[in-house]
Amino acid sequence: MYRLRDAGFLAYLVGGGVRDIYLGKIPKDFDISTSASPNEIRKIFRNSRIIGRRFRLVQVFFGGGKIVEVSTFRCRTDDDEPGDEASVLPSNNEFGDPAEDAFRRDLTINAIFYEIEHYTVIDYTGGVKDLQDKIVRLVGDPGRRITRDPVRMMRVIRHAARASFTIHDETWAAIVEHKEMLNLCPDSRVRDELFKDLRGGDCRAWAELALDSGIFHVLFPFYHQVLLDDAEAKQSRILLLNLLGVLDRLVTDGQTVPEEVLFSLLLIPLFKADSDLMAVQTQQAASALALVIRDRLEGYFSRLNIKRSTQDLVARALVTLPLMVAHEKGGEWPKWLTRKSYFAIGKQLFELYSEACGMKQVAEVVFPVAPQASTEVAKSSFSSGGGSRGPAFAPGTKGGVFGFRKD
Repeated sequence: MYRLRDAGFLAYLVGGGVRDIYLGKIPKDFDISTSASPNEIRKIFRNSRIIGRRFRLVQVFFGGGKIVEVSTFRCRTDDDEPGDEASVLPSNNEFGDPAEDAFRRDLTINAIFYEIEHYTVIDYTGGVKDLQDKIVRLVGDPGRRITRDPVRMMRVIRHAARASFTIHDETWAAIVEHKEMLNLCPDSRVRDELFKDLRGGDCRAWAELALDSGIFHVLFPFYHQVLLDDAEAKQSRILLLNLLGVLDRLVTDGQTVPEEVLFSLLLIPLFKADSDLMAVQTQQAASALALVIRDRLEGYFSRLNIKRSTQDLVARALVTLPLMVAHEKGGEWPKWLTRKSYFAIGKQLFELYSEACGMKQVAEVVFPVAPQASTEVAKSSFSSGGGSRGPAFAPGTKGGVFGFRKD
């Protein structure tokens, strides 16, 4: 910031870094906005690169792997100009001034600037008051802002969950009204935002808000019938929230939860309710249900680009859970069960499920490293194969495993 100022440009600390400092938290990263253009920033910082298509910004590299993202103040044309309401994320690299840049940002609490000339906070959108009142509010007209970028709904819910803030009434009403517009967003963006929610340490609070707003059912439509308003559905909801609470504890303890464990925890209430998962008592019944679950997971996870090998592990972990419950004998498991390759992940899932059901907290969690199974092994596990996905970057295709496009 001092170097940009000394070169004759405005430079402010912006976004979540200012918000977290104001709330007494330690920011995870720092972002800078400036009046300098990307090319001018690049000339000032040789240890940098320009990235981005829709918005060009500069990453400045420092020792220890630290990266500071520096963006140029942008104008408001993408949200102010009339246009097709179904249009999402138009390309726009027009530059503006600090006030315009503030009104371009998603949330008022993330639109606060800090400047080093007089060590003051600059607030154009009422973000400071919203921080004091513990309110999450979209900048500008909520309906228009969501229409132009529906992913903003996920960000509203995330920040409300993380900070234990209340979502402003108009913003909440717009989310409920426009929630289905999430289906217009690229799968890769939805996936990225969802994993931030699931692995952020506040997943239970996030799920409560997502369920109440309907966003949860847009992201996981297969859960809709299971969570209807009846007594059984309420039990499923309680179990789901308890399992996500266990996930939050793991994240808070510094654990990196593998995808197969994360999605297994997420799906236990679903298959317990609609597939009678906990009634499985034998190895034969488990194998048969695993095939059914695997076929269903392929449809469930199509938008999230979850690898086939991960889906197989989720299916095996889920059907191993009732076997663990049925054969628990003070820590002694049947030898045929302990010899299975999926015993380790099944035991982990059993322990976490028990904690969610009110049993004692698991003292230490060491997630097993999943073996890289060959195609033949994967087929023999379920007695039918499904083939493997292509590479992450493949010429002549729309996208790879993670939805990246090849330049």
